[in-house]
Amino acid sequence: MNKHKTIGIDLAKRVFQVCVVDTRRPRVQVNKELKRHQVLDFMRRQPACRVFMEACGGSHYWAR
Repeated sequence: MNKHKTIGIDLAKRVFQVCVVDTRRPRVQVNKELKRHQVLDFMRRQPACRVFMEACGGSHYWAR
């Protein structure tokens, strides 16, 4: 697992905001807006690392 890489995902109704941070040098490597099918492809290409997701009303929308 890559201990120096953290991915944050903000859930919304139609898009996901994905932010990748290198924790060795607190610097944003990626900050992009992705659609649902793009998030799956993006995550498949990432090495094992910590992933944080926001839980809010938008996440309940996706659960339906």
